[in-house]
Amino acid sequence: MNKTSLFAFMLALTTTGVMAEAQSKPFAIAIHGGAGTIERSNFTPEKEKQYKAKLKEAVEAGYKVLAQGGESLDAVTAAINILEDSAFFNAGKGAVYTYDEGHELDASIMDGRNRQAGAVAGVKHIKNPINLAKEVMQHSVHVMLSGDGAEDFAKRRDFELVENSYFDTDARYQSLLKAKKRLQMKEAATKDYQAAHQQLESEYKMGTVGAVALDKHGNLAAGTSTGGMTAKRFGRIGDSPVIGAGTFADNRSCAVSATGHGEYFIRYNVAADICARVAYQGKSIEKAGKEVIFDTLYPVGGTGGVIIVDPNGNISMPFNTVGMYRASKSSSTETYVGIYRD
Repeated sequence: MNKTSLFAFMLALTTTGVMAEAQSKPFAIAIHGGAGTIERSNFTPEKEKQYKAKLKEAVEAGYKVLAQGGESLDAVTAAINILEDSAFFNAGKGAVYTYDEGHELDASIMDGRNRQAGAVAGVKHIKNPINLAKEVMQHSVHVMLSGDGAEDFAKRRDFELVENSYFDTDARYQSLLKAKKRLQMKEAATKDYQAAHQQLESEYKMGTVGAVALDKHGNLAAGTSTGGMTAKRFGRIGDSPVIGAGTFADNRSCAVSATGHGEYFIRYNVAADICARVAYQGKSIEKAGKEVIFDTLYPVGGTGGVIIVDPNGNISMPFNTVGMYRASKSSSTETYVGIYRD
């Protein structure tokens, strides 16, 4: 064998080895469409089929990015965009109404390689807030932008803005009317808006979409997007755009996206707490997630759930509510879609 042939042979071996190693590396994605009082009795067979189909479409879109060697960040946004474009979930097109009958949306994303993150809060004219959050992370010097400032940045980055009415849906509007009626009745009795709001049923206080992913390069990412809380007032911002509360990713531990009653997730720093338990206490994501969701949050009234993925492609999706829209798929597991507590 001459030198040229030997070099070509060695190069082929090396290339084959690199490709084989890349193909053998684990990759995974999990998504959620919100947790809460998701009762089986409220779903017709057709409605359940539609929700599951949309969850499957989203997780498969993200998985396709990963299977083709794409980055976890791109898989996260691909999955979340599908959920944001569906009226089924409280994000993007399906965003709930504020007390003043408008829509204010939040989102965040985080890169596990370097803890870079981007977030937007209170935006009113952004069709896919997760895309703007990613733009903030990659093309601004800040982590979180809000309101008019976030939308000014969006225009500078050539984002197309939509009318706030784009997010209008009859189902969400009827939900708002019911929430306002109950709030007004309770407030009239207590003369206290805070007390009245605390008595409002939990179904009005949650609803989010999110995704976590591990790519073939070993990088984790997490993203979360939401329309917030039904009948929210005074520019309320929940946990979804708050890094460490609703979203967190670090290659040394895990990636987390949360959904639930945001005030609790902010106060208990839920997403970062789970990753800290993995990093500093050596716990599995299953154990760390269950501890935070059931032992830390639930006793104080914090309801909701999280999706988690670790650097080995393990997935955990604990929740302490009746149900959580969720789906997952990895290089070693088939597509899973769930709504109720199995």
